[in-house]
Amino acid sequence: MSPKSICVYCGARNGKNATHAQSAEALGAAIAREGWRLVYGAGDVGLMGLVARAAQQGGGDTFGVIPTHLLAREVGKTDLTRFVITETMHERKKVMVMNADAIVLLPGGAGSLDEFFEVLTWRQLGLHDKAIVLLDSDGFWGPLKALLSHVVNEGFAEASLLDFVQSAPSAEDAMAILRRAVG
Repeated sequence: MSPKSICVYCGARNGKNATHAQSAEALGAAIAREGWRLVYGAGDVGLMGLVARAAQQGGGDTFGVIPTHLLAREVGKTDLTRFVITETMHERKKVMVMNADAIVLLPGGAGSLDEFFEVLTWRQLGLHDKAIVLLDSDGFWGPLKALLSHVVNEGFAEASLLDFVQSAPSAEDAMAILRRAVG
């Protein structure tokens, strides 16, 4: 049986709150300790770089996927266990999800939100049944959770949409959810 793989979506910046960087490092280290593989966007900047370096320092397997046009901007981290270059962002997202058993969303910007909403939509449509976990360090994802509830309350999605997303205030809590979800 192959080890489990966790796809992590996160910012190519560190953000203003140091808690987010600490969460990224803690998650990367925990994934490595668990013997799981990190699947992520292959950048060596921001939270992406922190989660990957922490996984590597813990002896973890790392699988990075980056489109050609972001190699320079996100400083493609070529010393990963596996480094894949795609032509498009869509290919990147597909390769990441197809090579993961669960998804974690750390704080990030528009790109992270794009990745989250695509994987959430795919889950809603029954294209996968993978766990989706918001690592909600310092309440970062509170507005997103409120928006999802608003969408349901306004009748634009079934209440089951909310069941597809779990929230964890720390890397340790996210790992507990992941252990239950992927075994």
